[in-house]
Amino acid sequence: MISVGQFFRIFTIQRVLIRHGFDEIIFSTPLLSSISFVLYLLPWNWRRRDYSPRAERIRAVLEDLGPLFVKFGQILSTRRDLLSDEIADEFSKLQDRVPPFPGSEARVIVEKAYGKSLTDVFKSFDEEPFASASIAQVHAARLLDGREVIVKVVRPNLRRTIEQDISLMYVLADLAERYWARGKRLKPTIVVAEFEKTILDELDMMREAANASQLRRNFENSKMIYVPDVYWDYTRRNVLVMERVTGLSIDDRKGLERAGVDLKFLAERGIEIFFTQVFRDHFFHADLHPGNVFIIPSDEGGAARFVLVDFGIMGSLSKFDQRYLAENFSAFLDRNYRRVAELHVESGWVPPDTRVDEFEFAIRAVCEPIFDRPMKDVSIGHLLLRLFQTAQRFHMEILPQLLLLQKTLVNVEGIGRQLYPELDLWRAARPSLERFMIDRGGVRRLMSSMRQSVPQWADRLPELPGLTVDVLEQIKSGRFKVQTHDPQLAEIRREIHTLHRRLVLALIGVGFVICSSILFGIKGAFTQMIGPFPLSVWIFGALGVIATLAALKARER
Repeated sequence: MISVGQFFRIFTIQRVLIRHGFDEIIFSTPLLSSISFVLYLLPWNWRRRDYSPRAERIRAVLEDLGPLFVKFGQILSTRRDLLSDEIADEFSKLQDRVPPFPGSEARVIVEKAYGKSLTDVFKSFDEEPFASASIAQVHAARLLDGREVIVKVVRPNLRRTIEQDISLMYVLADLAERYWARGKRLKPTIVVAEFEKTILDELDMMREAANASQLRRNFENSKMIYVPDVYWDYTRRNVLVMERVTGLSIDDRKGLERAGVDLKFLAERGIEIFFTQVFRDHFFHADLHPGNVFIIPSDEGGAARFVLVDFGIMGSLSKFDQRYLAENFSAFLDRNYRRVAELHVESGWVPPDTRVDEFEFAIRAVCEPIFDRPMKDVSIGHLLLRLFQTAQRFHMEILPQLLLLQKTLVNVEGIGRQLYPELDLWRAARPSLERFMIDRGGVRRLMSSMRQSVPQWADRLPELPGLTVDVLEQIKSGRFKVQTHDPQLAEIRREIHTLHRRLVLALIGVGFVICSSILFGIKGAFTQMIGPFPLSVWIFGALGVIATLAALKARER
């Protein structure tokens, strides 16, 4: 049921649509198509109107409807699986610029959050904000101990306004799914639900503070990047207090040159930072436009450092997606399109019944024209987009985290090439990618994985002999059966065989490890020492590791 407020809001939306020449949209719905002749009776349709391109008008509609719709358009710009390239490019131009609210209101909000006077918290507080957006605005301040900070204050009554507009978006999305031909395929209600989660997360300053703390911890003592410190004692759900860091704008090319900054090195470093976030930490800043990036020139002859701000939107990848993404990049660099197609199937990004050869040909058609160009002219972000679009033909369901990654990568590339137009993206990204691939298969990663698994093994180890004997008795007596009506029975049998092989190898590995532990406590057995341990411990321990690795290898196959 539409409320009175929603009715008037819909009326406002209709008026904005008419002003920008979209009145035909209103009368094209099944609800109003029967009276579409009214279009010819409207006075503004009696003469020819010259309109700007359609995509530009759609952007203007969102800007006229207010900050929340601007934010919605910005997020939609990443969903190129839903929008045409023309509209997505236009949406990416949306600027989150909103007039600030009075500083006196900000003072009231802060005092209410602390439950005390502002003078009891800050030595000084500038009521004139130096930055303002749709969610919050930022004020300069100084703590009582003299530390300079920024105070980010959420707009008053914003949650109520957002909830009202989102409820209306749900109404419009539901109407679109019912009466728009493409509505059911595009699933606008799901899109609105994703937007609701994102925008409500941005309202929580405690969440943003936690994001900043995590990123700062990931790059602790880094010479590449600096993340301002969060002052938790002064942070609330609607107030964020952070260290104030001054630097040069990433757009100030001349200022950077005067400061002696090596722009080529800086651009390459920026790409490396992003891929380090993705492949080392699987946690990355997803809003890296020039307004959120500053540069600190070095005073000691070292390299300049990046400073990141605004941590409301962060992206993350599961280890599963991280691995397959890295292997995809490696296969791209080797032009191994067959492997790229296989990886998409193995990862589950495309259905398992996808014909690998057909998918390989489609990928080759996308990549070959790119590789014939100089590497410096190749955009990784746009390559990912082209691949997503190609994969959609094979019923790939685009994951939101991958789209966010692609959008952020495009932004990072833009910043890098703004600093140094001749930047080779592939060369800059390759070190981080290679480190990830080496670390993933290295001994350190294996030992870390084993160390994490030890508590679980210790809990289940006493049960293992009994379970093993039970399974073996069932197999011996013929009672161990797998009943299925799946036509792919042979594949299932192969999986069972693989699991059986893994189980046996794992048991052997555990057995050798146990023997190694027992022999370590027995004096006189194989007394020859190699390092701090007897030879017997090394032998049985090595056999245990070999058997465990064999079990893991069987799992991958």
